[in-house]
Amino acid sequence: MSALRNTLILILLAALISGCGAMRQDPTRDWSASQLYEEAKAALERGNFDQAVEYYETLEARFPFGRHAQQGQLEIAYAYYKAQEPEMAIAAIDRFLQMNPRHPHADYAYYLRGLTNYERDQSFLNRWIPQDQARRDAVPLRTAFEDFGTLVQYFPDSRYAQDSRERMVRLRNLLAAHEMHVADFYMRRGAWVAAAQRGRYVLEHYDGSASVPDALEVMVRAYRELDMDDLAEDALRVLRQNFPDRADELAALPHRITAPA
Repeated sequence: MSALRNTLILILLAALISGCGAMRQDPTRDWSASQLYEEAKAALERGNFDQAVEYYETLEARFPFGRHAQQGQLEIAYAYYKAQEPEMAIAAIDRFLQMNPRHPHADYAYYLRGLTNYERDQSFLNRWIPQDQARRDAVPLRTAFEDFGTLVQYFPDSRYAQDSRERMVRLRNLLAAHEMHVADFYMRRGAWVAAAQRGRYVLEHYDGSASVPDALEVMVRAYRELDMDDLAEDALRVLRQNFPDRADELAALPHRITAPA
């Protein structure tokens, strides 16, 4: 028992000495809030995002109510975004907006939130290898659209408003194309009701998008397969009025399509 007690004492002493050594080795232990903030910002500007995140986190932990803390809360969100940690970035942005709803840079917070959501499901390979954007998860795209929409609605004169509007147009086209990708999935399996619903959804929610002619064509084909000829003719009439070339191509196709087994 005596030997065991001595061993435990030695282990505890070693742990304490190691902890003290780690504290002595921490280069930031005597830094002021100002120095932590400046070093974090410098790391951010150098592109050393992991180091920037570490300094910002230390700043927030040691000086949560200092004058640098508020700005640091927003800049750490950008550091997380650049470090490809979207969940942490969104959490930091939401915390910043909750604590500072009338901050002069609230518009930037919404803009950064939109950027983060837009890119959050893209892997490292997807950033370099071309992919069909319509096949991406639509949830973060819709959330990004809402973020940019909030910025445009409440901060119409923001320096980020015009870029947000342009991104909303691209997102709208992407979301409509995603619906058509799902509609194609249903059509290839003979799920004509679900396919027609996707086409109608695009007309109702993404009117004016590049996928409108595709949506009308899906509706024509699906309604024909369902023997709902009146609805098929209505969709074909709209297609002919607005996209006559597509209507001519569709007219040459058989009215019934055999779904693959």
